[in-house]
Amino acid sequence: MNDKNTQENPFWQTKSLAEMTRPEWESLCDGCAKCCLNKFIDDEHTDEASELLPTDHINEGEQIFYSNIACHLLNEKSCQCSKYEQRTKLVPDCVRLTQENIDAVFFMPPSCTYRRLQEGRGMPSWHPLLHKGKKSAMHKAGMSVRGKIVKDNEVSIDNFEDHIVIWPLNDID
Repeated sequence: MNDKNTQENPFWQTKSLAEMTRPEWESLCDGCAKCCLNKFIDDEHTDEASELLPTDHINEGEQIFYSNIACHLLNEKSCQCSKYEQRTKLVPDCVRLTQENIDAVFFMPPSCTYRRLQEGRGMPSWHPLLHKGKKSAMHKAGMSVRGKIVKDNEVSIDNFEDHIVIWPLNDID
């Protein structure tokens, strides 16, 4: 018997990430665009030729540093990729986060909803799913990249250390 006053728990509280449908999975993306930031790994074993090459792992003792340098395809105002469907072809280093690779994607920021749910920390209060699909609460909370970035085609990667920032590590509630 269904009671009108009884509401079902949202899917992110009742399903594991692996159990979610593709549309449910996609809706979890909070749209902050922190994943579009260039990140660097502090590694004593790299040389000039290898220090800016992409990697698919992090070794023990290494640390990830976030920069305010974002992919040139990112629309800073909407915090969305301007070429989302073609992004992995246009930017070969762009990683498509999936249910299959979430355990191996070590570079997601602490505020990432996928990471939060994977770690059992729940949905953040500013998430668009909790605000009728609107991103305004996220932007107001300072959890997106809006107003904080430069594009990778506008700066010299040789000076990447000048763009190291800590704000992508912020996570509230």
